[in-house]
Amino acid sequence: MISLKERILELKKEKNAVILAHYYQVADIQDVADYVGDSLGLSQEAMKVDADIILFAGVHFMAETAKILNPTKKVILPDLKAGCSLAESCPPDLFKKFTEAHPDHIVITYVNCSAEVKALTDIVCTSSNAVKIVESIPKDTPIIFAPDKNLGKYIIEKTGRKMLLWDGSCVVHEAFSLDKLIALYKENSDAKIIAHPESETHILKTAAYIGSTAGMIEFVKTDPSKKFIVATEAGILHKMQQEVPNKILIPAPSEEDNTCACSECGYMKMNTLQKVYDCLLNESPEIKVPSDIMKKALIPIERMLELSK
Repeated sequence: MISLKERILELKKEKNAVILAHYYQVADIQDVADYVGDSLGLSQEAMKVDADIILFAGVHFMAETAKILNPTKKVILPDLKAGCSLAESCPPDLFKKFTEAHPDHIVITYVNCSAEVKALTDIVCTSSNAVKIVESIPKDTPIIFAPDKNLGKYIIEKTGRKMLLWDGSCVVHEAFSLDKLIALYKENSDAKIIAHPESETHILKTAAYIGSTAGMIEFVKTDPSKKFIVATEAGILHKMQQEVPNKILIPAPSEEDNTCACSECGYMKMNTLQKVYDCLLNESPEIKVPSDIMKKALIPIERMLELSK
């Protein structure tokens, strides 16, 4: 009997579709994807796509970004309800008032925001390139950074720049327990802690390495250590373990008493292999972005991609 994965691969060929997946997707989805990556990598990959259909296995703002970069292509998302707590923490109407109150500021937004917020932005960044992009702004130019205050604080520490921060955050990266992390480290004192900069400052202070999801994977590949405690969404462990099969990877513990004792994004996990199949079969749900928003949002995204070459 033909498996669901095989049916997806057949459909993909039949419909001239490409599947882009984020590292936080479940393992089965990552395994059928043409490309698995972080926000920057996925944005760069979306620009290269020559397929008719882009199935984006991730969350809503990521699929929107793919649509903005490919206005003539059909972009579909397995579950339209797959949102983002960080994006939702920055409503466009409130953010517009915030930027209007500080008209002399350059507006930098983290890619984890809606198309409407991107349209109010001068330049977009990801965790991979945020420091580089902030450093590209003249030192006498004031900056608004949104929506992630934790990433903003990290950038301020790295660059020494003063920035006006929007008060937003990711529930997944704020869920790590410092007490549990310290206890876990005591049990694994030969491990290195690595963390995503969306995490809170007290977690970042424990880390031997801080970086994007792609950066974390590269670090475990090149660092001589054999054991790592990984403080980001647990979905990254699938790809990371494939890259370093002989190393031990331990998810950082969450405050929640959940089944894996790790921090997982409920939105990312809304996408399932069955939904990917149904989405490809029916070519829906389709991502739609109003043309005026698309044009405005494209400018800061292209500025980011230009600076990331």
